[in-house]
Amino acid sequence: MTIIANILPYIQIILSIILIGAILLQQSSAGVGGALGGGDGGGLYNTRRGFEKFLFILTIVVSILFAISSFVAIFIK
Repeated sequence: MTIIANILPYIQIILSIILIGAILLQQSSAGVGGALGGGDGGGLYNTRRGFEKFLFILTIVVSILFAISSFVAIFIK
């Protein structure tokens, strides 16, 4: 258990950096109007393909891993 307790902070730092990068690299189609309640009136649905889909899935996986590592850190201490 002491090995996990020693390595876990470094794992959390790496996961947090990857998560921040994955979130910042994602494109947002909503501009200022979308943030304030207005929209472009488009009912178009845009499917994720290629690198955008990879970033989306990576963000989900890394956030789940980060949450699990946080719970493990709570239970170890």
